[in-house]
Amino acid sequence: MTSTELSSDGTGAGPVDLRLEAVVIPVTDVDRAKAFYAGLGWRLDADFGFDNGFRVVQFTPPGSPGSVQFGTRITSAEPGSAQGLYLVVSDIERARDDLAGRGVRVSEVFHAESPGAQFQPDGASGRVGGRATDGASYSSFVTFSDPDGNGWLIQEITQRLPGRTDDAGTTYASVHELEQALVRAAAAHGEHEKRTGEADENWPAWYARFMVAEQSGEALPE
Repeated sequence: MTSTELSSDGTGAGPVDLRLEAVVIPVTDVDRAKAFYAGLGWRLDADFGFDNGFRVVQFTPPGSPGSVQFGTRITSAEPGSAQGLYLVVSDIERARDDLAGRGVRVSEVFHAESPGAQFQPDGASGRVGGRATDGASYSSFVTFSDPDGNGWLIQEITQRLPGRTDDAGTTYASVHELEQALVRAAAAHGEHEKRTGEADENWPAWYARFMVAEQSGEALPE
């Protein structure tokens, strides 16, 4: 047994789950930031102020297990210095349309022609307009910033790399995300039936294997 497998009392009960639940972002005007993130449709979890001037505000994006916090006397970082904050979606164009419809200044959908171009400022070289060729997972992006300049990067992921998701924990954050997964499964199953030359009466099981494999990064059924 390795040291990482030992519990704190040495009984070998296994490691303790460490779940990243909140990221602090630095802002200048707390009320302005609160109005901005509320305008995105994110859930307001908390707004607590104290007599000593400490204040913490927390928002959670729809379908996200993690949240963002900001406030006063909460961080010494410069406002706007948080960059490359990731949001993951299954439909990049729909995500962009939603932001634009809320009045957010958001980039066009793009993919990176050179590695890391997604982290460069808008207008920098290396970005190519439009979704990635063949809709490759992990490869299509949009960017936007909050009023302080904290930068958000939205990435489209439709199939996970191996080991990124526990098979037993396959979940979908919204009805639309589940619908899109079913659409991809249906298209893949249609190709499966073309290859076999016969109708697959056990298609529900095939769909289930495809959808779990897509999220966990395992090999997709053929």
